[in-house]
Amino acid sequence: ANVYMDEFVWALNQKLPGIFAASPAHPTFINLDNEPELWNSTHLEVQGPNPVTSTNYINKTIALTEAIKDQFPNAIIFGPVHYGFEGIYSWQGELSPTPNGTNWFPDKYLTALKTASTTYGHPLVDVYDFHWYAEDYDSNGTRVLDLTGATLTDAQVQLIVQSPRNLWDPTFNDQAAGNSNPWIYQTLGNTPINILGRLQAKINAENPGMKLSVSEYESGGWNHIAGTIAQTDNLGIFGAQGVFAASFWPPNGTYSYAMAGFRAFRDFDGANSVFGDTSLQSTSSNVANVVVYASTDSTTPGRVVFVSINRSTSSQVVAINGATLSGTAHLYQMTAATAATQNSGGNPVAPVAAGTMPASGSSLTVTLPALSVTTIDVH
Repeated sequence: ANVYMDEFVWALNQKLPGIFAASPAHPTFINLDNEPELWNSTHLEVQGPNPVTSTNYINKTIALTEAIKDQFPNAIIFGPVHYGFEGIYSWQGELSPTPNGTNWFPDKYLTALKTASTTYGHPLVDVYDFHWYAEDYDSNGTRVLDLTGATLTDAQVQLIVQSPRNLWDPTFNDQAAGNSNPWIYQTLGNTPINILGRLQAKINAENPGMKLSVSEYESGGWNHIAGTIAQTDNLGIFGAQGVFAASFWPPNGTYSYAMAGFRAFRDFDGANSVFGDTSLQSTSSNVANVVVYASTDSTTPGRVVFVSINRSTSSQVVAINGATLSGTAHLYQMTAATAATQNSGGNPVAPVAAGTMPASGSSLTVTLPALSVTTIDVH
């Protein structure tokens, strides 16, 4: 009749000794359950037909995290693992929030956890976690997650490649960008979604020091270069916005194009070269078309790595200004043409070498092909 979750964690530590030690070989994360706003439908046999209330959920969270931290004070705990926006905003309709108010579920959760953590003497929940599945729909009402074909219209492509901007861009209007069902934008009083920015502001005000995580996400375009662009952009955003952890949730079927987004940052040259370990702040003068993520490498002084995205249907001549450059820029690209060739041959979609150019001073001008991702390794 009972499940003792702290004993479950204890049993894990017996099976895998040391995973919750002070300095484990790999950090161990505990994610508190999954999509709790939906338990009365997804876990009927446990929750029953009535939703768990926000107050009940917060009380359960405090009790369980205290039990875990009593045993393993170094455990890194994530919560509340929302299923999506409406869980974040109103706890699936229980609350009556206002778009720019401090009466969303996170406000209630963060302040309660801050009080409980202060009393306990140690943070109880370390990472605020949620799921984010792009809510963008074409003119036929088809969600981008269901745009799985190798052939897409220009409008469908733009829906996919622009959708990551809902994570961070305080100027982005997804209704104007062609979303036929912009319900989140409308719920927020026709203001940009900017979900990472909104949550980070609440954390800073109500429980500073807590981290952010997106433990499930998808943006669609699984068999199209649009999916590569969106996934690359998601990863760049997570890094630039200081997201602590993120997990791509693999769809059914094939998704080589989405996996290619990881290869823009890791092993882009086929010789295990990776994006640098120190992020450089970057801004774009035309973010609707082009964005660049930048880094330096503490292990190789003078090395600078850029990941450049062109989400427009025409090539773009781009000046990357501000970083100190010296040596040779090595370019690795993914385009619709190169990806289609790889995919049709049964090979993973991955960057291909696209030449070199000298690099010096603080500016580099490159031409980015239409609908492409270009990794530029300067050393």
